[in-house]
Amino acid sequence: MENVLMDPETEFLASKQETGNEWELFKENVRPLKRGRNISLLNDALKSHSDFELKKSLLDKRRRLIEAVDEYKGEDPLQPWLECIKWVQESFPPGGDSSGLVVIYEQCVRTFWHDDRYKDDLRYLKVWLEYAENCVDAEVIFSFLEANKIGQTHSSFYVAYALHMESKNKIRTADEIFNRGLSINAQPIEKLKEAYRKFLGRSMRKSKAVEEDSTENQLPVRSFGTLLARGGTGNQTTETSDFSRKKLKPGRAQVPFLPIYKDKNTDIASSHHIETSKLDTRSWHCLGARGERNKENNAIPSKWTSNKIPQRAVHRNNGATATACIEIFVDDECNEKSETENRGEKVSTLQLRQGDGKDIKKETELLRENPLHYFPPNSLPR
Repeated sequence: MENVLMDPETEFLASKQETGNEWELFKENVRPLKRGRNISLLNDALKSHSDFELKKSLLDKRRRLIEAVDEYKGEDPLQPWLECIKWVQESFPPGGDSSGLVVIYEQCVRTFWHDDRYKDDLRYLKVWLEYAENCVDAEVIFSFLEANKIGQTHSSFYVAYALHMESKNKIRTADEIFNRGLSINAQPIEKLKEAYRKFLGRSMRKSKAVEEDSTENQLPVRSFGTLLARGGTGNQTTETSDFSRKKLKPGRAQVPFLPIYKDKNTDIASSHHIETSKLDTRSWHCLGARGERNKENNAIPSKWTSNKIPQRAVHRNNGATATACIEIFVDDECNEKSETENRGEKVSTLQLRQGDGKDIKKETELLRENPLHYFPPNSLPR
């Protein structure tokens, strides 16, 4: 019997394989990827929202992948990091703080930022760019890459950097970044030229819209009921309102102002009120001056100031420091954290191994605000 070739859809239907309906239930919580997603792994990841055992297995596998990064002994230590990042993107479709993806990004880029093998590696640059997309302000990341000459030969760096500056409405800086990439012939150059052409089109449309708004603001201001005069300069108006055509009658006198009535007895009454208030300062009908109202604050300190609190005598030996000192408490966790930072150990990776969701969320929030928090000071751009 001859084998009949079938298309992938017919072959899938013939296999009677069940895929589940998790994708239809949670598809609004799935973060899109350019390369697409594995549907079977996506369904398992979405099912973990209601299945505790499945969620625990995902966290255990993430911890094993992190451990495999440290145990790698091959010639390309970046490869296990890329595999771990890809798996986390597939297994935690919503992304979010609990996935630990931002922490893995930071740990990966911090591991190889001083390695000359990956200065011009496109894979390493893509990890940096994905890390920048998850930060609040990615300008510090692009400045770091430029200062340390990471990914400077690839057009992806200049396109991402220029688009980020354009989003901050820094059009002139974005134009300079595009020209910088074109001057060094960053590859692929066609991608850079196409992005620059689209950028110029957007800039022209934006400047044209600004000019139209400015010309609209320069039009003459007209009141209600007036028309622009024809044949004139455009700045003169013809009054058509009935209010402008009304004229005063010749026999009617023009009154400049409306007289205001002033009572002559007000001065006498006010002076009389001042005299009576001086006489009744101690009466409840008058509040009195500020000094009289604040008289409760004029109390003079009495004998209680002469009392002294007995103190314990401290014996000192010829000006030497006393042996009994107050011991300053130091938290063990803070001490260990400072020591590991000084040694340059992998703090973020240890948190991922433990799998504590609260610590990972706290670390993710910190890195979003300050993506270069754990980098040495001498590597930061000045």
